[in-house]
This record gives sequence, C-alpha cells and structure tokens, in this order.
Amino acid sequence: MKKQTYSNHRRFVPGFHFLTFLAMLLLLVGSIVNLVKSSHENLYSASLLVLVSVLLILIALYARGFALRAQDRIIKAEENFRYYLLTKELLPKELTIRQIIGLRFASDEEYIELMNKAIEEKLTEDQIKKAIKDWKGDYYRV
Repeated sequence: MKKQTYSNHRRFVPGFHFLTFLAMLLLLVGSIVNLVKSSHENLYSASLLVLVSVLLILIALYARGFALRAQDRIIKAEENFRYYLLTKELLPKELTIRQIIGLRFASDEEYIELMNKAIEEKLTEDQIKKAIKDWKGDYYRV
C-alpha cells in the first residue's frame, strides 16, 4: 500500500462515492420526469417511484453518516488511549472531536506539541494535518 501523506490520505471508493450516488441521482431525476409525464391512471405508481428514490438517497446518506460518526467515536477512544500511554493523563477537554481526528495522523514524537498548539491556536482539523511533519497513516478508514 502506498505511503499515506496529507495529499493522499482521503480515500474514495469509486463504486460507492461516484457510481452509486450518480445512479441514485439519475433514478430520482428519471422518477420525477416519469411523475410529471404520467397519466392520471399512473400517478400513484409514479409518485411511489419518486418516494422510493428519495428514500434510497436518504438511507445512503444516513448510513454513511452513521458509519462516519461511529468511526469518529473509535478514533476519539484510540487517541485518548494513545495520549494516556504517552502522558498518563486523559486528553484535554478543550480539544474538539475534529481536532482529535486531525491529530491521529501525527507521530508520537510530535503529538503532544501539536496538540498543545491546536488548543492554544484553535487550529482546525485541516490546519493540524498540514502541520504534521512525520505522517502516521490510517489505512482502515473509508
């Protein structure tokens, strides 16, 4: 697997991120066109197709959001444990979840210094990632 850096750490799964959402969008547009052009006898089934299209999109968005939220909780627990191993203390309460997620890519050597800087300067997740000198890859998150 290619070494992870700031420029390539985001992972896209073409079948999910592009093909599936494009297909769902086309289904929605097609079902709306079908509804607009349908006769009075087919109005009920055409409106059901629009409803199913909207529901599919909502299910996909919510499922993705729930999975990301669960991954964020896991990252927070992992980083809290990592910080505890380094300092014998829990992560400072001033850190936001987005900052913690950004810090997960920092090596142990720069972790505490970068964490303190993130708190003092209220750095965003992206600013934290850009400040990392020794990148520690996360190859499991999708």
